[in-house]
Amino acid sequence: MRRSIHALEVESLELAIEALRRALDTAQRHEDTPDDALRETLQAGVIQNFKVAYEQSWKFMQRWLRENLNAEEANFPRSRKDLFRMAARQGLVSDPLPWFEFAEARNLTSHTYDAGKAASGYETARRFLPFVEEFLFRLKERND
Repeated sequence: MRRSIHALEVESLELAIEALRRALDTAQRHEDTPDDALRETLQAGVIQNFKVAYEQSWKFMQRWLRENLNAEEANFPRSRKDLFRMAARQGLVSDPLPWFEFAEARNLTSHTYDAGKAASGYETARRFLPFVEEFLFRLKERND
């Protein structure tokens, strides 16, 4: 396995995860507010931070694979599902299946808006946080 000459700078991913964590904490503190506009705005912020952290995650998976696998292997992923499967085989994520769900949720929240999709996107963001934190941990462990 080829090792990278330069370690990946993961600060942007760390910042995206921290922003998602703060948005989730803030939204959770105000879940019972009678102010619908406040609740909707906080959910929208969580969803936006989820999208940024998700985008950063798959891009870092792709970068790590390109830096650490031979050229033929690294160029194999033809889809995000392939990418998540490869990341799991390399130990960057424990299971690719939840990442398939996160990809679908990210696409839905980007192309359609209604209250049901917003609530679903918010719940997905809550489920996403421990997975992206695990990915960051594993990435840092294996980042040469």
